[in-house]
Amino acid sequence: MLHFVIVALMVLPHTCGQNPAIQVLLTNKGLQYGKHVGAEWIQDMLDHVTLPDIQGTFSTLFGTVSYTLSGITITKCDFPEPNVAYSQEYSGFKTSITGLSIALSGNWATKFGILHESGSFDMAIFGVDVTSVVKLERKADGHLSVSSIICDGEVQDVDIRLYGGFSWIFQPFVHYIKGHIIEEIRKNICPAVQTSIEELETHLQAMNVSFDVNQVLSLELPLTGSPVVSPSNLTLGLKGEFYSIQTHAEPPFKSKPFMMPNIPGYMLSAGVSEFTLNSAAYGYFTAGKLQILITEKMVPKFSPIHLNTSSMGPYIPQLPKLFPGLPMTLQVYATEAPTVSLQSDVVNLTIQAAVKASAVESNGSSIPLFGLNVVVMLSGKMWIADGKVKGSVMLNNFTLTLASTQVGPFKTNSLENMCKKGIELFGVPQVNKKLAEGVMLPRMKHIQPVNSILTVEKGFISISSDAQVLDML
Repeated sequence: MLHFVIVALMVLPHTCGQNPAIQVLLTNKGLQYGKHVGAEWIQDMLDHVTLPDIQGTFSTLFGTVSYTLSGITITKCDFPEPNVAYSQEYSGFKTSITGLSIALSGNWATKFGILHESGSFDMAIFGVDVTSVVKLERKADGHLSVSSIICDGEVQDVDIRLYGGFSWIFQPFVHYIKGHIIEEIRKNICPAVQTSIEELETHLQAMNVSFDVNQVLSLELPLTGSPVVSPSNLTLGLKGEFYSIQTHAEPPFKSKPFMMPNIPGYMLSAGVSEFTLNSAAYGYFTAGKLQILITEKMVPKFSPIHLNTSSMGPYIPQLPKLFPGLPMTLQVYATEAPTVSLQSDVVNLTIQAAVKASAVESNGSSIPLFGLNVVVMLSGKMWIADGKVKGSVMLNNFTLTLASTQVGPFKTNSLENMCKKGIELFGVPQVNKKLAEGVMLPRMKHIQPVNSILTVEKGFISISSDAQVLDML
C-alpha cells in the first residue's frame, strides 16, 4: 500500500541547509485515494500469492503426530479498506486493518510412526487485525527513507476442513493444532509488512540522484530537509536546481523561501520557484547555448527589411556608401543569463543581449560593422488547459543602444523602433502560437494528473491537481 501513498515522494540526492526551490505537498485527500487504490491492488495481487508451508506436531493418546500444510493459496479474501492517517508524532503514516478474513486451500500431510496420510484442506482465517506505523526521513545523501517502527498483528480464529486420506480420523484432532496455526500466521504478519517496506526502501535508495533533462541540462531533486508531517498533509522540500551538463556551474543567486498556498480539494500540490526557472536559464547561458547567427535566409520574404547594407541604409546612412550591396550577418548572443521574476498572475522575463553586425564579401570574409546592446522585457500569463501548461507573452519594453562601431557613429532610434515593431508584429505572435500548443504536465508511470490548476504567485508557480491511477497490470 505504501507504494501508492508515497509514489509522488520518491525523490533524491544530496543537499542540506538551503531553501527548497520545489515543494511537493500530498494532502489527506491524496493519501486516502492512494489508500483506496492500494487496497484494490492488494486485493488483486492476493489471487497470485502462495503462502509458506506450516509444519508442527500434536500429541494424542496414541503418540505424537507430525503434520504439514503446503501449497497454501488464497481462494477468497474479504479485504476491508484500511484506515490510513498522517502521524505527526512519528513523522510518517499510521495504517490499520480491522476484520480481515481470508479463505485458503492447500494440501495436508501427516506422519504417525510408519503411517503416512495426505489430502487437501480448506481453511478460513477470521478477524485479522494489523496496525503499522511507518516513519519518513531524509537520509544524509538526500534520499527519502522509509522504515517500520511499530507493527502489531492479531488473528482471532481459524477453521480447517480436511479432505481425502484418513481425514475423518484426523479432523477431530484439528482443534489441537488451531492454536499453533494461529500463532504461525500471527508471527508472520509483521515480517511480511517489514519485507514490503524494505523493498520500497531499496527502491528509493536505488533511484538516481539527478537526471538529464536534455543534452544541455540536468536537474537535481534532493530533499533539502526532513519531511514535514501535519495531521492534514505531508510536505517535501526539494533542491530543484538545473545545471549545465557541460559546466555544472552554480548560479550567482540563491533560492528564497516561499509558502505554499492552502488550496483545499486537491490531492497533490507542487510549488516551483523562480530560482528553478532561473537556474535553467543560467544553465543554458553557461553552456553557451543562448546565441544565434542570423542570416538573410532566416528573414521572411515578406519582410520590408532584409539583411544587406542597402536595405539598412535608411537606419545607418553611411553603411551602403562604405560597403554597397553586401549581404550582412547578425551574431546575437546573451550577455547575461535571462532572468524570470514571478509576481501575482504575471511572469516577467528580462533578456540582455548583444548584436555584432558584419558584412560578407564575395570571397566569404567578414567585415565588422558595429555592435549593439539590446534589452528585451516581456511579461506573460500561464495556465493549464487540456492537461497542458500553456501561456502567452507581450512585449513590455525594447531598448537598443550603440556599443561599438567601425562605420562611424549613428543614431539608433529609428532602428530601435523598427526592431520593436518587428517583434510585436512577427516575433510575439510566433512565440504565442508555440505557447498556445502547450507542454504536457509531468506524469509518472501509471499515474496521470487530472483537474489541474496553475496559479502564478509572488516568487513561485503553484500547481494543484488530482491524480488518476491507470491500469497497473
